[in-house]
Amino acid sequence: MADTTPLVDLVIEDDRWNAAALEELAQNAANATLRSLGLPTTGFEIALLACDDTRIAALNGQFRGKPLATNVLSWPSWDLAAEQDGGTPERPEQGDPNDAESLGDIAIAYETCAREAQEQGKAFGDHVTHLVVHSTLHLLGYDHIRDKDAALMEEIEIRILALLGVADPYADGAEMPH
Repeated sequence: MADTTPLVDLVIEDDRWNAAALEELAQNAANATLRSLGLPTTGFEIALLACDDTRIAALNGQFRGKPLATNVLSWPSWDLAAEQDGGTPERPEQGDPNDAESLGDIAIAYETCAREAQEQGKAFGDHVTHLVVHSTLHLLGYDHIRDKDAALMEEIEIRILALLGVADPYADGAEMPH
């Protein structure tokens, strides 16, 4: 029998996320991200907090010294980043399907995501899918601080989103999420 343990452990603090089918979006986005990188979708776990702007502003202040609302935050369990700009991050060690290895935590804010989707003329679900793919890549050691790292991360995001039927989020010159 195949393991059906969900990759994403979802905690919903803001009930508006219930209508957004976040659990399905997040599972699909995280699974597609791991699969696209040749990683198994079992033996790993991601904790996802679905909150509001007030909560994410407090988290952003606490962890980044920026007490402002943002769309998404991520906290990798491990530093897997590549030393060389544009290099491939280290691969995470897979846990047992019954004792999954945590890749890290993600928090996503409803109001900011909804506002950004509307301002950018994107479907809310597509924007959220992009943010979960983006954050999952952060948990896997990808980043966009250095130029070649950013180019690599953007290329991978576009490829994964295409597999999920989501248009290129950077086609209109949009910047990477935080």
